[in-house]
Amino acid sequence: MGGTHPARSKPGLFYGWLVVAAAFAVTLVGFGSAYTFSTFVASLQTEFAASRGSISLVFSLAGFLYFGLGVISGPLADRWGSRPMVVTGMMLVATGLALASAARNLTEVYLAYGVGVGLGVGFSYVPALGAVQKWFARRRGFASGLAVSGIGVGTLIMPPLASALIEALGWRGTYLVLAGVAAVVGAGMGLLVEDDPSDRGLGPDGDPRRADVASVDPAGTSIREAIRSRAFIGLYAACLLCSFGVFVPFAHLVSYALDQGVAQSSAVVLLAMIGVGSTAGRFVLGGLADRMGRRLSLLVMIVGMALAMAIWAASTQFPALTAFALSYGVFYGGWVAVLPAIVMDQFGRRNVSSLIGALYTSVAFGTLIGPSAAGFAFDISNSYRLPILASVCANLIAAGIVAGTLKTPIGPYDHNVRGPPLRNRHHSRLCGQ
Repeated sequence: MGGTHPARSKPGLFYGWLVVAAAFAVTLVGFGSAYTFSTFVASLQTEFAASRGSISLVFSLAGFLYFGLGVISGPLADRWGSRPMVVTGMMLVATGLALASAARNLTEVYLAYGVGVGLGVGFSYVPALGAVQKWFARRRGFASGLAVSGIGVGTLIMPPLASALIEALGWRGTYLVLAGVAAVVGAGMGLLVEDDPSDRGLGPDGDPRRADVASVDPAGTSIREAIRSRAFIGLYAACLLCSFGVFVPFAHLVSYALDQGVAQSSAVVLLAMIGVGSTAGRFVLGGLADRMGRRLSLLVMIVGMALAMAIWAASTQFPALTAFALSYGVFYGGWVAVLPAIVMDQFGRRNVSSLIGALYTSVAFGTLIGPSAAGFAFDISNSYRLPILASVCANLIAAGIVAGTLKTPIGPYDHNVRGPPLRNRHHSRLCGQ
């Protein structure tokens, strides 16, 4: 029945949920700190006499790094373990924020915030999510959703907190406070991350570790085989297209609302509303995807993001912008929640962190280009309409790609094309059938 490890004596305290809690804290602190950026735009513009496009490039640089570095941090986590990567990443976030507080020019902001925070989140995000996937099978989508719901909660609480701190302490003091949070909460919780339930005498979901199951499919799909598959290529292309627009609201929604005459206090609330919707999407849609099929759910979420962006394009008043923020947050949250679980479903566990990291390079390129391009488009036209509509079109094309990928199950690990009830799928998931 899998040994006598002390964790087995209290089955209600399945350690996998502590790994989820650690990933939740890491994503809350890392992305919460990153997504406060919109509240700093006005202060940075004033301090350094810079254009909106130049300021938004700071966010794009950080985003490129924290998604792009997954292709490095993922394999390192598969080889050396997730915990050292996560803790190191959180300390890099703290260092980047602390250095940003002392920046004397915009170039130093690029280096401190863009590179420091980007490196930190990049080294912690994929390893934390990869560890979560290994602890669950039946409830993988739900667990993954809970883990990344830290992003939604961080988006909900961190921008208003940063706004209040900026008023009280200035933008430099605020960055120092955020640095302390990253070091204490982020790195501290990162110490709870563990990679493998078998180390505690358990199988996924806290079930007894069975010898006949543990030895089956120890390797999973190779990285080379996976990245050349139709499933991976389709996911990569769809994520790349989505990502051109997916982070534009995080960098520009506050500025857009201010341009429409919305008060500063209300404009910051819009970011929090994305956080509310995102948290709901990760909790609800992540679990729902386990039942309706995770790849079908991905299609719904991409289309939902496109429709929400269309609402933004037509919105000039606070109520309409709130409707956009909430609806966009729901579908964006579900999109983020389901991607890592799909990778595990398709290709198995051995290289899961490496493959999540490889997939997220698509998000990195989109994030590098999208928010900064939107900022420069505004500088030229004094309007965000073109980048918003371009984002709608990109998401619809991405949905078409996912719909094509949905038609053909690929790989021995694809168990989620409308399969039988979860209770009957558990054994086939573990055995790789």
